[in-house]
Amino acid sequence: GFDASVTLRNLTTGAGPVPGSSLSRVATLAALQGHSVEVRASGPQAGDVVQTVLALADRRFDEAPEQETGPEVPASSAPGPLPASPGIAIGPARRLTRPVSGVADGGRPLPAEQEWQRLEVAIATARRDLEALRTAAVRDLGAAEAGIFDAHLELLGDSELLDDARRAIAAGSPAGQAWRQAIRSVETAWAALPDSYLRGRAADVRAVGDDVLLALTGGSAATLLEPGILVATDLTPAQAAGLDLALVTGIALAQGSASSHAAILARARGIPAVVGAGPELLRTAEGTPLALNGTTGELVVDPGREVLARYRSAADRHAAVHARDLTEAGEPAVTRDGVHIEVGANIGSAADARAAAAAGADNAGLVRTEFLFLGRDRPPTVAEQETEYAAIAGALGGRRITLRTLDVGGDKPLPYVPAPVEANPFLGLRGIRLALQEKNLLAEQLQAICRAARRTPVDVMFPMVSQVQELLDAVEVLREAAGPDDLPPRLRVGIMVEVPATALNVAAFLPHLDFLSIGTNDLTQYALAAERGNPHVAGIYDVLDPGVLRLVGETCTGAAGSVPVGVCGESAADPVALPILLGLGVRHVSVAPAAVPQVKAQVRTLDLAECRALAERALAAGDSLGVRRLVAGADRRT
Repeated sequence: GFDASVTLRNLTTGAGPVPGSSLSRVATLAALQGHSVEVRASGPQAGDVVQTVLALADRRFDEAPEQETGPEVPASSAPGPLPASPGIAIGPARRLTRPVSGVADGGRPLPAEQEWQRLEVAIATARRDLEALRTAAVRDLGAAEAGIFDAHLELLGDSELLDDARRAIAAGSPAGQAWRQAIRSVETAWAALPDSYLRGRAADVRAVGDDVLLALTGGSAATLLEPGILVATDLTPAQAAGLDLALVTGIALAQGSASSHAAILARARGIPAVVGAGPELLRTAEGTPLALNGTTGELVVDPGREVLARYRSAADRHAAVHARDLTEAGEPAVTRDGVHIEVGANIGSAADARAAAAAGADNAGLVRTEFLFLGRDRPPTVAEQETEYAAIAGALGGRRITLRTLDVGGDKPLPYVPAPVEANPFLGLRGIRLALQEKNLLAEQLQAICRAARRTPVDVMFPMVSQVQELLDAVEVLREAAGPDDLPPRLRVGIMVEVPATALNVAAFLPHLDFLSIGTNDLTQYALAAERGNPHVAGIYDVLDPGVLRLVGETCTGAAGSVPVGVCGESAADPVALPILLGLGVRHVSVAPAAVPQVKAQVRTLDLAECRALAERALAAGDSLGVRRLVAGADRRT
């Protein structure tokens, strides 16, 4: 954004100088905490850009203390494997194959300008595909989790990388060869860096390079060539979303957590999975027999005849149970002692709503509306939003839909909303905080929600609420958006309970609410100071930690029966967590559409008096492992 040219040099290591405008070159400085970096600028705004960099340094480069580089923790430190997506899978180990490395350009190269044009078109195609994947990830996972695509998009516009490719083309190389050379140079440089995190990012460079080669040569994306259990270090959202269900019978990942991108999508797609199995998994030879249980976290490499027979028997039982659950999914979920538990679905589009209806969902317990706002250069109109909300309601046959207002923030800003650079975006301007700052955006969304609510039952839910005044301000905007006719009679107002302080102070919010929905993903993250997608703390991040469970219990106790309390986090689909959540007072859960039949079936096996007793013992446990052992023991007694 400045009319200046900037170079950087790492004075501590001697690396550089490199152009400050190139992500691929800046990374090679390997500048770590404590290093001295020289900044030079020339041009009309040289002074301005140097002062801006100094200000960035004064802000600790927008890193929070928790994010600073500390002692390296091996990915295998998590007590894995961990259960990630329920179900039984048996089959040979298979790895993703990306059939592009051997693709030749074919024939003599075209004139240099035409070869460059071919590469430009391929880069533009790869960019469009990545932007579409990012939008889909926002819809399915949320804005924060979609961030993996941002660095990829940045690399596609890296001036130094593009200049290297263009020089190779000018020297007579065809476009594909020139691009491979440029990518390989960056990947090799990153892979040689001393910092383990930066070394790991070499895989991102390779992924971006392959995306362009696919567009350039018409090759295929990485895929399984034969049926079996996918073995990998980890999966990006794009890879998990694109898996062929006819080939992938299960997933076993060396890294990751039960709340990672891959795990969430595996559950949404009904693929049994375990994560955090450790690096030794990657030494498993292609075709080695595997057996896994995504419900318990068991993974057996090269199982013997007896073990294999046990897993096959369990798989047959699981298939029969799933078929029965699906047949009965349209029926209400009523506990053995006669209490009805609503089982809704978490969705992000009308297509998701149709899948939820087919799976027997009672309603849409969470509609992630941000998918309408991201991946575009201007906000959706009121009419566009109303149309989409009506389509979701129509797909669910008029069942109640819970529309969460725009949930983005400093970690993933909207291109049309100015946002400050923040040291820790997860604790910054996000959710209702950003919405109240951008009241025009919020008012238009609430206007569309009110219009939809005049035709179908609608819940409006405000995210990341931590203060009563935030709720009052949001309700004021809602009433103004409703117009002179006042709020639609079938519109209910609620908040997400994601902040520990809100859970502990829930009684103060009750006079202004019709319902509460606990977002266990963020509540767990904030309560345990463990980022949900970080493999190094996968063993810490667990909704079954007694401290997190106590926050859920405090929310239900604080509600005191005056408003219903639900859970719309991934934990509601965990068969170990569900009886405890119900025992703590939760009466509505919302899960991925594929999990609805299983959750409804489990509810029908439970007795709330037993669940309450189990929850009391869970709160007294020392840690999440103790809670899981407690539930396992209760299951055996049952």
